[in-house]
Amino acid sequence: MKTMTCKQLGGPCDVALRGETADEVIKAQDQHLKDMVAAGDAAHQPALKEMKGRWRHPVKGMGWYKSTKRDFAALPED
Repeated sequence: MKTMTCKQLGGPCDVALRGETADEVIKAQDQHLKDMVAAGDAAHQPALKEMKGRWRHPVKGMGWYKSTKRDFAALPED
């Protein structure tokens, strides 16, 4: 299990997101952003918009994804 923060994934806060794989942490970040915006947190809106737009621009989105996977792999186990 490894931990990344919302901020490490492009968000505005230090909420810890845990997972066995980078994909699990990314999925947790996506849900965190959606939940925070739904609760009225305006600070998370730009990150949510960027997350949704990431896959409309596949080359840029894939660069973010590969970078995130590399960052996750470099982290120590919890």
